[in-house]
Amino acid sequence: MSTYQELLSQKAALEKQRADLEQKIEEARRAERSGVISQIKALMQQHGLSLADLGGTKSGPGKSGKERSGGKVAPKYRNPVTGDTWTGRGLQPKWVQAALASGKTLQDFAI
Repeated sequence: MSTYQELLSQKAALEKQRADLEQKIEEARRAERSGVISQIKALMQQHGLSLADLGGTKSGPGKSGKERSGGKVAPKYRNPVTGDTWTGRGLQPKWVQAALASGKTLQDFAI
């Protein structure tokens, strides 16, 4: 039967082996990743492709893919007199404020 000290020394040796293995794994991953990136860039250049052609965007640390697209929002309200519209977001336009002050409701201007 092994002594406590022998078991501790075996544990330390295994931890060192594990750390060495983890380092080798990381180095192999970096090397393979670099090669794959080079292949992808070469194929993209060969075929005249860009990131936009792939339907993706640049992503990096901290980007989750849930970011806003920044697209326009359809208007919800229209001034029947002038044709001005408002999405219902942000500050109310003066024509909406004036209409609400005169007793009308937003539903009166809904599209």
